[in-house]
Amino acid sequence: MKELNIKIEDFQILSNIVGEKDRNLTPIRYHFHTNIIVNHSSVLVDDFLDDLTMARIENVFNTLIYLSSHHIALKVRDVKYITEALESVDKDELVDFYLRRKEILRTYNGKPIYPKTLNQEQYLKVLNENDVIISTGVAGVGKTYVAVCDAVRNLRLGNYKKIILSRPVVEAGESLGYLPGDLKEKIDPYLIPLYDALYDLMGKRTTDELIDEGVIEIAPLAYMRGRTLEDAYVILDEAQNTTRTQMKLFLTRLGFNTKMVVTGDLTQIDLPKTSMSGMGYAIERLDSIKGLKIFTFDIKDVVRNPLVERIIERLQDD
Repeated sequence: MKELNIKIEDFQILSNIVGEKDRNLTPIRYHFHTNIIVNHSSVLVDDFLDDLTMARIENVFNTLIYLSSHHIALKVRDVKYITEALESVDKDELVDFYLRRKEILRTYNGKPIYPKTLNQEQYLKVLNENDVIISTGVAGVGKTYVAVCDAVRNLRLGNYKKIILSRPVVEAGESLGYLPGDLKEKIDPYLIPLYDALYDLMGKRTTDELIDEGVIEIAPLAYMRGRTLEDAYVILDEAQNTTRTQMKLFLTRLGFNTKMVVTGDLTQIDLPKTSMSGMGYAIERLDSIKGLKIFTFDIKDVVRNPLVERIIERLQDD
């Protein structure tokens, strides 16, 4: 094996970089298609790597060392993002992001939530500066979770009186009345990702209490006609599965002191092939309106298991 020009003599920095059972090294090995062995005296890689690749790996480790020396705790997702981002982002820009990033809020059990990528940080800025935001990106980039975080933060600050969650129900069409249970029970199975985020941020008990009080509202598109939404933070998830009529219906519900966030993945449209996605239509027609922003995430923003990104890359053309 070849030895890189790197030594990590501080045990705490070494431990932070490699992670428990060397898990943090996995995304680096995946990205560069090489074995990597790290100890306090050396970093070893496979013999077949050329000088340019070795220099890129050194850049990754130098960045991780610098961040660790500034007490930035590194998880697998951080190492994955840093490794991939350094292909197109300057080291200093990436370091500045980790050193300057601000806490969005804390979960119900006190865990701080930070933006995980440069695009997530920019997304939060866009959410703050616009009334209507349409965000697109593949699964796992954080487009919905970050929006829910921002909604909860704003609710806690008193900027809005309620959070409204909506999602098209493609499988059942508009015929929710034929499903058993009340309205909440009918739509709940389709809103599980949003509930997961709320439970993570506020806990199940508080979330359920706020739903009972009407502070958090479940509002399927089929039941939005005729309403004007005011003093609310509204999130429409899976919007790629709205029709043009549904998207127009949703966006025209905008009232005073209301923020609307539309999230979706245009590579996962479940509508009949004869129907155009309302989200795609809105992106084409509304891009130049002041106060409305189209935001697009990159595949490098995927913050799930590194394997997810490889699956997406293989399947996105099908």
